[in-house]
Order: sequence, then C-alpha cells, then structure tokens
Amino acid sequence: MSEPQPSVLFVCVHNAGRSQMAAAFLTHLSQGRIEVRSAGSAPADAVNPAAVRAMAEVGIDLSTQTPKILTPETVRASDVVITMGCGDTCPVFPGTTYLDWKLDDPAGQSLEAVRPIRDAIEQHVRALLTRLLPEPT
Repeated sequence: MSEPQPSVLFVCVHNAGRSQMAAAFLTHLSQGRIEVRSAGSAPADAVNPAAVRAMAEVGIDLSTQTPKILTPETVRASDVVITMGCGDTCPVFPGTTYLDWKLDDPAGQSLEAVRPIRDAIEQHVRALLTRLLPEPT
C-alpha cells in the first residue's frame, strides 16, 4: 500500500512571482510525488515576466501559468501551506502545517535581481522536499 501523496500550497499576494517559482520548482523536483498548488489573495493578471525568464534559465517553463485566487477550499485541501513573507492572510485549519518563507518580492525587479530570489526559493524547496519525502532506509 502506498503512502498518501502530500499536498503543498504556496501563497503570496499576487501569485505572480515567488509562489509561482516555488510551485514550479517543487513540481519539477518532486517528479509527481507531491501535489502542488499556488494561489494569491489578490492575483495579478499575469506571471511576472522576469520570474518566467529566470525560471527558463534553469529549464523550467512558467510561460503557461496564470495567477490563481486563494480560497479556503484550496487551503483546506493542503497538508502544508507556505506563505512567502508578504504579510498575506491565510485561513487556518487544524491539521495543516503553516510555514512562512522570508523572500524578497520580485515584482518590478530586473532579471538580475530575480535570479538570487529564484535561487533562494530553490534552496527552500529542496529542504522542503527532503522533509516531505525522506529517502527510504
């Protein structure tokens, strides 16, 4: 019998930069072993173009992603909810793990400024992946 698949929700206000990059990294690195969502309380019209370019540099395509609205149902359906240090309010439900990652906002930043944010997000995601999917012993 297989273990239930963990689910992770990444949240930031506009769901256009940090949360999109984090979701893309986790989707890529988990190879389908984790259900991944991202959302925002006030979604932007489109994903930040600098975030799309920064992720393309590491072989991950964000060009077809769109910002999504945060709903209580999305939070309730997630085992882990990660906010991106943007002061976002998120419904709290028992049994859900909440983490807050302090990350600079890539909104309005150049590609050069977004690269270190992207790299920090990747480090956080890799640590999360190790926690959620420990290697079999």
